[in-house]
Amino acid sequence: MNLNKNWHQSYRENLNYGGRIADAVAKGMGSWRFIIIQTVFVIIWMGLNMVAFFKHWDAYPFILLNLLFSTQAAYAAPIIMMAQNRQNERDRVQAQDDYNTNKEAKLEIEALADKLNSIEIEKLDKIIRILEEMK
Repeated sequence: MNLNKNWHQSYRENLNYGGRIADAVAKGMGSWRFIIIQTVFVIIWMGLNMVAFFKHWDAYPFILLNLLFSTQAAYAAPIIMMAQNRQNERDRVQAQDDYNTNKEAKLEIEALADKLNSIEIEKLDKIIRILEEMK
């Protein structure tokens, strides 16, 4: 792993094309922008079909609109689940990386504590020798 990049940047660079598309779709569909655009689309769809003077291409109960939503849900759910699975894998790998870092830090801290203890013992021994020489 390049030391100038964090873990997430390296992971994103190694993500395949399908993974990038699934992440982008999940990110887009999980946003307020998507909800607002879809709400406006539905209001316009229903409005045009209710006030259409000549042709109601999808009259009440808006079966074509329901079909569009069903199709959207049929594709969106698996794509969002793929993105969630990748997020779970990223979290697992990152947690393992954090664990390994913590283990290394613990070993370094223990080594420093041992060194400080040995320095303290050496100082105490030196003080005792000086006191004994003074007698």
